[in-house]
Amino acid sequence: MRDVIGWDIGGAHVKAARSRDGRLVAVMQRACAPHAGLSSLEEAVRAICEEFRSATRHHVTMTAELSDAFEDRARGVTIIAAIMAHELGPETFFYAGARGLVARTDVATHVFDVASANWRASAELVARSCPEALFIDIGSTTTDLIPVRNHEIIAQGVTDSERLAQGELAYAGFSRGAPQSYAHQAPIGGRWTPLINEAFASMADVRRVLGDLGEGDSRADLAPTADGRPKSRQAAQARLARLAGRDAADLGETELRAFADYLARQQLRAIEDQIALLLSRDSLSPDAIFVGAGVGRALVARLAQARGRLLGDFADFIPASETLRAAAGDCAPAVALSLL
Repeated sequence: MRDVIGWDIGGAHVKAARSRDGRLVAVMQRACAPHAGLSSLEEAVRAICEEFRSATRHHVTMTAELSDAFEDRARGVTIIAAIMAHELGPETFFYAGARGLVARTDVATHVFDVASANWRASAELVARSCPEALFIDIGSTTTDLIPVRNHEIIAQGVTDSERLAQGELAYAGFSRGAPQSYAHQAPIGGRWTPLINEAFASMADVRRVLGDLGEGDSRADLAPTADGRPKSRQAAQARLARLAGRDAADLGETELRAFADYLARQQLRAIEDQIALLLSRDSLSPDAIFVGAGVGRALVARLAQARGRLLGDFADFIPASETLRAAAGDCAPAVALSLL
């Protein structure tokens, strides 16, 4: 029996997916904050291992090397690899992008192939099933946009910096990040109001005010709130109002919802700009469908509709029970690594 756990080690979450004989059987994620101490990573991995028990092999990818817990990315990769190999045992292999899986002893040689290669694992699985596609993974923090043609990944960037420059990576996530990153001012009460550039609120607050994220929903929002108060709609309204130098009572339900809607649309426009850049390339087929993944993949449906494109879902390509497929779409890199 082939029993594999795929791991995606991020700067905010650890995600894991288990497959047996090519079929997904479990998916799990835990909050993780390596910048607050590497024990956070170790505890998250141990908690998942406690639930999953043992497995034949482990396939690991990561983005957490970019965390300011490490002096630089190379050191981050080697430290994370050492932690994972120690926690998981000798049958632990690390995803090095186009090079495939490498052993722990080879990580130092391929350190920049291993760094932030998780996007390619998901795209490889999509490319097997879709001849022409734009794969869009909207996670909690970032959005990956990866073109596929003739069942091959045709991304022009590999590293984070290259992918940012090529429009294939955007720091625009469903629940984390600052709303004022996408708008310096907003229309409030019939006037343009400058926004305060402080960490008063997150995109999770925008989603809760709009009803796109439920109260206490931990599936898409494991991070603490900006003020330590509850993940309720009322508390989210108060946090959002602070961005405009107001109290929630100053604005009221209608104005707060209009404010949140404007911020959400501004973020979506930032992603649409990257899509426009990718679609301007001759290499991306006009017949390419949009394939969505991540906790924010409902937004991909809106993007596809705006462009008149057919929509696919990463979860549709996963051999799993119906109940597991939603979770699979949320943790695409880990799932892909358990199956590839």
